[in-house]
Amino acid sequence: MERLDKAALNALQPPDFRSESSLASTLKTLLFFTALMITVPIGLYFTTKSYIFEGALGMSNRDSYFYAAIVAVVAVHVVLALFLYVAWNEGSRQWREGKQD
Repeated sequence: MERLDKAALNALQPPDFRSESSLASTLKTLLFFTALMITVPIGLYFTTKSYIFEGALGMSNRDSYFYAAIVAVVAVHVVLALFLYVAWNEGSRQWREGKQD
């Protein structure tokens, strides 16, 4: 019976606002890196293809497609690595703050 009363009291407590701000922060981070994941590789692909490989280096159209695709793939990996770094540090920061409370 006591367990049920404690469970009922726990259900009536106000929500933890720190977890809501943490959720908002996580969502902002995810949306930011989603936008980066879409724009950076596509932008680098067309920029390097037109201006660097065809313009400055004078490569053929076929070769410039190949090398621009490599640049885009590298950009995807860089953005993904940055996301993992930020997510790891954000998680460890939240863990430290939770541990101190």
